[in-house]
Amino acid sequence: MQWANALSQLPSLEAALQQVVEEAKAQLQAAQLKNALTQQVQGVGSGSLPGLLTGYLPPQPLRPNLGILFVSAAFASEYVRVLPLLSDLLEVDVLIGCSGGGIVGGGQEIEEGPALSLSLAVLPEVALHPFHLRGDQLPDLDAPPSAWVEQVGVAPQAQPHFLLLADGFSSRISELLQGLDFAYPGAVKVGGLASGGRGPRGNALFLLDARTPTPRCELYREGTVGLALSGNVVLEAVVAQGCRPIGDPLRITEAEGNVILSLEGRPPLAVLQDLFERLSPADRQLARHALFIGLLMDEFKADPTPGDFLIRVILGVDPRVGAIAIGDRVRSGQTVQFHLRDAQTSAEDLRWALSRYCFERNLGRNSASERSSQLSPQPCGALMFACLGRGKGLYGVPNFDSQQFREILGEVPLGGFFCNGEIGPVGGSTFLHGYTSCFGIFRPACWLPSGGGASS
Repeated sequence: MQWANALSQLPSLEAALQQVVEEAKAQLQAAQLKNALTQQVQGVGSGSLPGLLTGYLPPQPLRPNLGILFVSAAFASEYVRVLPLLSDLLEVDVLIGCSGGGIVGGGQEIEEGPALSLSLAVLPEVALHPFHLRGDQLPDLDAPPSAWVEQVGVAPQAQPHFLLLADGFSSRISELLQGLDFAYPGAVKVGGLASGGRGPRGNALFLLDARTPTPRCELYREGTVGLALSGNVVLEAVVAQGCRPIGDPLRITEAEGNVILSLEGRPPLAVLQDLFERLSPADRQLARHALFIGLLMDEFKADPTPGDFLIRVILGVDPRVGAIAIGDRVRSGQTVQFHLRDAQTSAEDLRWALSRYCFERNLGRNSASERSSQLSPQPCGALMFACLGRGKGLYGVPNFDSQQFREILGEVPLGGFFCNGEIGPVGGSTFLHGYTSCFGIFRPACWLPSGGGASS
């Protein structure tokens, strides 16, 4: 398995597409050459290296199986030209993509102006199934799993993982995520809401499938474009919600819909006022404009960590009864905790989430030989879905989240975009987030016999 990513900031759509295609293909070819040479050396031993290199012929470049394209809103008037132009430049089996208010690629986060990010991947023994779902054609939430499977077109027995790019105005994304979790439990689902548009039909969703006799080449303005990946591929998610807890976990003792009426037998507003008095002056000031609430996703966890809470906005309060309305449905008996968000907290949470991912998978910043000897294949490529409210506006410096990813995970090709909402799992269920960075990290499920080592 090999990945590559390239970024262009050229103002001409044709020139930008040509640049990212050429650069990404060159990176793939270099990775394939390195992998082939490594296998040759391992086969004959280092003592025969000079003679081997003298007569070595580089392999034919492998056709990429997958492309993922993100296009900035600076090209909004030319979205219709993207796939026709790209088809003339690139031979790829499947490609999906969308528009973005900011674009991630090449180690940079371009939040303004023209930008294109293209990721290409060679995925041996991986089945790719692209699909488009309209929001008004989704099954009811009380429909059986088979109704969702029929819509997607992939059997649960294939154990797929999902990449989802959706239009927030028309996709009914929350219902879609619930349905996919119901039909495909255990499948990882990551992605984001297309951005850059100013209203309905203002965003772009791209889908290309060149494997059919008549290639499918579609620009959608509504719904969700998705990709199911199955076979020798693992998709892992890292979700950094950028908050820290304050006070103690609290039990909801009365609730209706998305309104909390009682916490530990008291009006929530009274509980919040008591907590406010115990905060430091700096946290009091922060709580006036950056106060959130976290829903504990595993009620059996005795000592929850920040990643165990699903962060939701506080929509308002009713001072007459002391109730609090939040951005999700709640129930009596659920555990919640108030949270704060700022730049420092967001940075610390991001590093904690990425470091925990590496620790749990024994991904140290080892040498190439050490990585190749590890039993589990290492990450080959990744996608970043960051909230439009992050970036330079939050941190005061550019490229912050992507640089943190690079510092902790190393030279893993990273593409992505700034979203109107981020899709990722918390506590085993998939949610639409805000103010979050979600990473989808791809690696082989197992080494292939013909491609042992870190590049297979």
